[in-house]
Amino acid sequence: MLLSLGINHKSATLEVREQVAFSSSQMALALEDLTSLDEVEEAAILSTCNRTEIYCRLEGGDERLVLEWLGHFHRLPIDSLEHCARWHRDGEAVRHLMRVACGLDSMVLGEPQILGQIKSAYQTARTHHTLGSDLERLFQHTFAVAKQVRTETGIGENPVSVAYAAVNLAGRIFDDIRQSRALLIGAGETIELVARHLREAGIQGIIVANRTRERAQTLADEVGGVAIGLDELENALVCADIVISSTGSPTPLLGKGIVESALKTRKHRPIFMVDIAIPRDIEPQVGELDDIFLYSIDDLNDVISENRRSRQAAADQAEEMILANVSAWQHERRVRSAGDLIRRHRHQAERLRAEAEAEALAALSRGQDPERVIQKLTQQLTNRLLHGTTSRIRAASGAERVDLIQAAEELLIDDSALHQESP
Repeated sequence: MLLSLGINHKSATLEVREQVAFSSSQMALALEDLTSLDEVEEAAILSTCNRTEIYCRLEGGDERLVLEWLGHFHRLPIDSLEHCARWHRDGEAVRHLMRVACGLDSMVLGEPQILGQIKSAYQTARTHHTLGSDLERLFQHTFAVAKQVRTETGIGENPVSVAYAAVNLAGRIFDDIRQSRALLIGAGETIELVARHLREAGIQGIIVANRTRERAQTLADEVGGVAIGLDELENALVCADIVISSTGSPTPLLGKGIVESALKTRKHRPIFMVDIAIPRDIEPQVGELDDIFLYSIDDLNDVISENRRSRQAAADQAEEMILANVSAWQHERRVRSAGDLIRRHRHQAERLRAEAEAEALAALSRGQDPERVIQKLTQQLTNRLLHGTTSRIRAASGAERVDLIQAAEELLIDDSALHQESP
């Protein structure tokens, strides 16, 4: 059974999503641990700021074991996860992955970043050898569908990302964003987008802080900013009117004490903060300070709702394309599943053929009449090929297995061959 188990922005609070997120350093251990379960044949894990999802193929066993594993790995009680876990099985799991890849299940409808994140999850699982033929084909099919949806619908037109929403909200807070300075924490794809949007909005100055200073410098050079290390955050806060953070840090980078000290130095000029990270980079208690306007990723809904309305027609078209592709994938999977049966059937027939051929060759070597040998060969081969099948048909008839009799007639009888005239 194909299964997807997910906890996302629609089903869980930010606090819960933080608790079930997987950092990049945890992923190898998580995949190894998950696939060590006897029932889990294949697995991949997607973990972003808005969702943690497990895709796997189960061979027997209760699907609940995946939720139990998730709770055990993160040391969380199962009861705290059950109400926000979302399950999808077989065809619905396929449809769900395709919807996620196309951005139809995202907070920002149609956002393109999620496809890159899924490709990264796929590559990680592949690197650690936790993909088998089913998930390998499913991901490849999904990537093709996402490309088709992007090409043939308007889902990607007038793009609005979480990064854009954050900058848009900053523009609503400040009368003139061009008089403001921004501190961006992180240097990943989301912060890169934030930096570009701020530059286009005419921001006065940008400081990029990152654990790896070289990476911060690369982005800073691109947008005409200044690069610093994370150890310089306290000083950078003093001159920052806008702070937007999105790192993969497992612990907060900005606490109440650091921010409070910066406010005193700023003489309590307000700071607008958006924390896009999961887990959060900024302690929630920072929002209790006067002159701090702290927003989380869940607070960007108003901007994002405008985007959703403008893209709904394209989304409806994409949904239809996905349904057609789910049917195509299921058909392909059914055809593949018959492959093993066909191989076994051919192997059995080949064994009977080889035995009959060996007997015929032996008869010829003893000098028997070739015509008689060929006649006997064809009779023996026909009898041996049909013996098992006819015996099982009789047994099915005696047991009143009408379903098997009907299936046998459909599979074994070629009506067109019966009506062909012999030459």
